[in-house]
Amino acid sequence: MALIVQKYGGTSVGSVERIGAVADRVARFKSEGHDVVVVVSAMSGETNRLLGLAKEIQSKPTPRELDALLSTGEKVTTALLSMALGERSVRAKSYSGNQVGILTDSAHNKARIQDIQLDTLKAELDAGGVPVVAGFQGVDVDGNVTTLGRGGSDTTAVALAAALSAAECQIYTDVDGVYTTDPRLVDGAKRLDRITVEEMLEMSSMGSKVLQIRSVEFAGKYKVPLRVLSSFEEGPGTLITTEEDASMEAPVIAGIAFNRDEAKLTVVGVPDNPGMAYRILGPVGEANIEVDIILQNNRGENATDFTFTVARSEMEAAEAVLTPIVAELGAGEVLTDDHIAKVSVVGVGMRSHSGVAATMFKALADVGVNIQMISTSEIKISVIIEEKYLELAVRSLHSAFGLDTVEIV
Repeated sequence: MALIVQKYGGTSVGSVERIGAVADRVARFKSEGHDVVVVVSAMSGETNRLLGLAKEIQSKPTPRELDALLSTGEKVTTALLSMALGERSVRAKSYSGNQVGILTDSAHNKARIQDIQLDTLKAELDAGGVPVVAGFQGVDVDGNVTTLGRGGSDTTAVALAAALSAAECQIYTDVDGVYTTDPRLVDGAKRLDRITVEEMLEMSSMGSKVLQIRSVEFAGKYKVPLRVLSSFEEGPGTLITTEEDASMEAPVIAGIAFNRDEAKLTVVGVPDNPGMAYRILGPVGEANIEVDIILQNNRGENATDFTFTVARSEMEAAEAVLTPIVAELGAGEVLTDDHIAKVSVVGVGMRSHSGVAATMFKALADVGVNIQMISTSEIKISVIIEEKYLELAVRSLHSAFGLDTVEIV
């Protein structure tokens, strides 16, 4: 009836019993006449266990060997699920990323997919089988195993769905959809029936952990219908679509995203001359460190303070890059702060509604949360605040925009 790509996350395949439940679900779809390609993550906790072993041997594991090690977690799951399907009289075969021709660049630990060779997958589907593919991994032109970074199995699934022109890509996880914010933080969080790719892209980039941002990019670029569902209970989940909801009842704000994985670096006393931003951020970019929010403050006497944020795990590397640059520029010093967090309000309705920023800033001011930095896009406003105020800020914003009282459908 349809070709469906299903991806199951680590908690969904976290035990033999859960793998059996996944096999039951896949078998049901197969019995209904669908063609199914399954993408799996490593069993929950396995990637961290392997990473821990690596760090016991090398404090900074060799990237190539780390990829070779971490990729084994998904291979274990593919084999176990294929066995479970066989026990249910469903033809299934396990495949590594290499075996199904997922070709990537050579950026170990965060490689990007460049091409997918579909002959193997199509042959298995034509034979009536279910290919069970290891997510999170591929192979470069030299035959080296590569991994796609944390959450890379989502990207694998969406990329395969795009390449195969699948009717839908279903992401099964431990939540039953995309929420207005993390329901573990806000009791009144609501599950969204649908959300646009643009909104999901912003939510993912701002800290929402439901989907990896690159998987959402793939879905938007190739117009792949994407649905987030629970592995543990039946339900419609959340449809992620390229079409905006034009109804009058559509909310202005889709959700509140947040990210604790933030750090701030400030280069104090930078000469206020042309090209200084490039002199600072150029080497940071060359070190493959992603910069997020940027702020420049004039401190008088022909000098400015230049501040930007990076992932917390990359703060020390960024500081090491900046230290010699500070001396070259004749600047003062580099200040670091890894006790910050980012909170964002996201919604396509911001395009046609005014006052969103004012509502956000008033809500934070009313509960005594100070804003350190601000960043905006057409459908998003983000602020940097002290990490200790994160939960207070999220709850206040969720209430201020009516997300805990309005029924979202």
